Amino acid sequence: MGRSGSIIAVIVLGVSSTHVQAGLYYSGESFAELPSQWHGFLLDQRTLRNIALEAGPKREASRARLRYQEEAARLEVNGKKDKLTADELADLGALYIRLGKSAAAVPLLRDAQRRHPNHFRILANLGTACQLQGDLSQAALYLQQSVRLAPGKFHKAEEYHLKLVHLRLEDKKNAGLDDLFGVRYVGDKGAFEAGKIAKAERDKLPSQAVAIAQQLALWLPADGRLLWQLAELANAFGDIKTAAAIMDGCVTEFGLPDGDLRKHRQLTRAAADQIKGKTPHTEHVTSFKARSQRPLLTRLDATPLPPISDSGVNNLPWDVLGQTAVDNKFRPTFAQYLKDLNGKQVALNGYMQPLGESSDLAAFMFIEYPVGCWYCEMPETTGILYVEMPKGKTAHYRRGLVRVVGRLQLNATDPEDFLYALRQARVTEVD
Repeated sequence: MGRSGSIIAVIVLGVSSTHVQAGLYYSGESFAELPSQWHGFLLDQRTLRNIALEAGPKREASRARLRYQEEAARLEVNGKKDKLTADELADLGALYIRLGKSAAAVPLLRDAQRRHPNHFRILANLGTACQLQGDLSQAALYLQQSVRLAPGKFHKAEEYHLKLVHLRLEDKKNAGLDDLFGVRYVGDKGAFEAGKIAKAERDKLPSQAVAIAQQLALWLPADGRLLWQLAELANAFGDIKTAAAIMDGCVTEFGLPDGDLRKHRQLTRAAADQIKGKTPHTEHVTSFKARSQRPLLTRLDATPLPPISDSGVNNLPWDVLGQTAVDNKFRPTFAQYLKDLNGKQVALNGYMQPLGESSDLAAFMFIEYPVGCWYCEMPETTGILYVEMPKGKTAHYRRGLVRVVGRLQLNATDPEDFLYALRQARVTEVD
């Protein structure tokens, strides 16, 4: 195998064409049928979560966030000229929620609900906004009404969202696993086991359990306890690697302190480490089958890209790399913008991943998120750059966020090599 062949499996991405709206109700988002494959789901769930992250000294705002900010500003301007329709008010409230501004969404949607008392999307979004503000009692009241008004294809998700809020009201400590499905995720001996669940508990799981939990997690992408629920479901279906990766993130990224979670994480991580390089566990205990590869059908990163400079340094968004499609013979199709950057100087912020044991690196892999983060523990081949320093020079390995500048080289012909390389690179701290 080449430099990348032994590390990364090629994943060909696609989505179902069936539109199923689930989670937060915004007309600018459309979804494939759920459940989605785990890896694709986690990528898109992260995209939704990152919309709420503001730009900072070491982080650029995502293009999805910029797009949502533009859409919210447009509706705000229109609202000053003319009254917004009920659908537009629901959309503006949803945009505020996605942008992490639920405090602004609540009064907007409350006023909208008084004017449009039977508008389903306004009520559902208002319930979500109240929940995010910590007002679970009000959230439950609004969600009760949204369940009553929900169209058939949304009804089940609304019911479980209401159940989730009621469970959180009863759980004063707000720490444990939500009992969404009345299931104890234990083996036949009554204790948690990696890759197993007792038959009596398995039979309690509704056929749509994974789809429902994924819907809720798309709705509430910053809710770590929902991701814990998904980790338990992945384990129940025998997918130990996914369960371990999600539980890792629940602890390291979300800081969930629950003792059961941390114990389950240790057990699944140990089991996942034992099967590295072996055929994955395939004895699924229920009939879970993904109906799509990724949930998001909408391009959330459709904001205009900056003009390309022939002589200067061009900022290369990671999502442009993610647009590369790779077929089952490793033949890539690059986005036109990426092809136009080929041979030019580009810059990205990300994390170094050594190819060997040395800390002084003549070459290394470069990824958007650090290995160990559950979002990208096994990055796709389209999300990794090979970085090569000038001849005779090395870069000292840094664990934190760094900026890499180099000349981009695309690989469209050699399946044993990386898709992208940065030559004559230099590594600097992020300002």
